[in-house]
Amino acid sequence: MGPEEKIKRLAYEAGFDLCGIASLDSPPESLKELKSWLALGRQADMAWMEQQAEKRMDPGLVLSGARSLICVGLVYNTAQPYSTDVFPMEGRAQTRPEGSENKGWISRYAWGEDYHSVVARKLAVLEHSLRTEIDGGAGYRSYCDTGPVSEKVWAAAAGLGWQGKNTNVINRNVGSWFFLAEILSTLDLAPDPPALDHCGSCTRCLDACPTQAFPKAYELDAGRCLSYLTIEKRGELPRELLESVGANVYGCDICQDVCPWNHTRVLGREAAFDARPGLMAPDLAGLEAMDDDAFAARFKHSAMKRTKAAGLRRNAAAARTGPAAQKPSTPKV
Repeated sequence: MGPEEKIKRLAYEAGFDLCGIASLDSPPESLKELKSWLALGRQADMAWMEQQAEKRMDPGLVLSGARSLICVGLVYNTAQPYSTDVFPMEGRAQTRPEGSENKGWISRYAWGEDYHSVVARKLAVLEHSLRTEIDGGAGYRSYCDTGPVSEKVWAAAAGLGWQGKNTNVINRNVGSWFFLAEILSTLDLAPDPPALDHCGSCTRCLDACPTQAFPKAYELDAGRCLSYLTIEKRGELPRELLESVGANVYGCDICQDVCPWNHTRVLGREAAFDARPGLMAPDLAGLEAMDDDAFAARFKHSAMKRTKAAGLRRNAAAARTGPAAQKPSTPKV
């Protein structure tokens, strides 16, 4: 068994569901699009993306002597309904069927324990295994959504999946419900072939996006994305997009919910991602009334800390009062 096969076995033993290897000697062509994307202002207020652009373009600046990138994926899908099951789409708008008029939606990835912590524990196990079973003298550096690495681009290069038209990485076997992480290494490893694009002529993700956050296929305008607006954006939400918030109070799952590659459920094996009580379609009034202390207590060890209490109250108010809060009209018979 070569080192590449052994690394993949160690990744699975550490709890990851996907593993692939990319060579830093052959950076993917799509990495070159980062500068033009930034020049268009697609990163919105996320200034760190521009500040870290050079490192994102060259991972060798992150770890001196780096030769390979070990990319891993961890499935977080659960058996609960999709947002489009609870709030059916009418074109680009979410509807509120009877009984869900006062309910909101929290993105599936935030229902359980903070994924940063869960993935970091598994990365630590994997890195320890690499040092003890592969090469203790090699250099390693691990990240999960915290470092200057273009995770989706490299995951696609490592064969974990292809970047779909909604820019998420899609795997033919598990869909797109998985977290990405990576270990930079000075090991000189044979790379895996990149995955082929299987989106075909499908545009369901683009057609369903409430804010039309995709100027074109394979390009995201973060400033219009509900995930950015409800998590990263500080202050007031853009007035012209308030009507499009729908039920979304933290993140948005719509472009993944409607993707045909997610129609066949593959559930994760990590219990830490199971939904905590009250986070699947929570009560909007309760979220809007939550004070800072209650927020800190309820979302301890949760990725939802990112939006802060004020942001969650703002989002809940927008979801509760917006036009989408009205029940869809029922034709007379």
